[in-house]
Amino acid sequence: MNFALPLSQLEKALNQLKDALNKYYPRVIKNNEEWKKILSEEQFKITRRQGTERAFSGLYWDTKEDGNYHCICCDSKLFSSNDKFDSGTGWPSYTKAIDIKSIDIKLDKSHNMTRQETLCAVCDAHLGHLFADTKSSTGQRYCINSAALKLK
Repeated sequence: MNFALPLSQLEKALNQLKDALNKYYPRVIKNNEEWKKILSEEQFKITRRQGTERAFSGLYWDTKEDGNYHCICCDSKLFSSNDKFDSGTGWPSYTKAIDIKSIDIKLDKSHNMTRQETLCAVCDAHLGHLFADTKSSTGQRYCINSAALKLK
């Protein structure tokens, strides 16, 4: 038996699913010029151009303040200080997201590596990467750029 849908039907079904999800999880969509008006040059480079800040240079890599870390672009709540840990990498590191629906993970094959890119699910901001990590209580480490976050 063949249960495969023709591509046109599959695309239609995926678009219907996206429309249904957008009712419950609204998206923030802006063009680059709009993002440049609200982000600093560094924030734009990191979040919209998949940049990476230097290790041990970001605002939050060693902060111990309590609170929640929000997306710098759209203010979505992403990570909790309760889940932050010192990974020794020089970037803010978290064992998990506040809500798995707040982030997207996609394959990143840039720089001759295969990694899992972490994005904001609401605005597609590049946040950092997800790695396997034995130091983490969950066995994974969200390695996030400080410039992609704001602590509240």
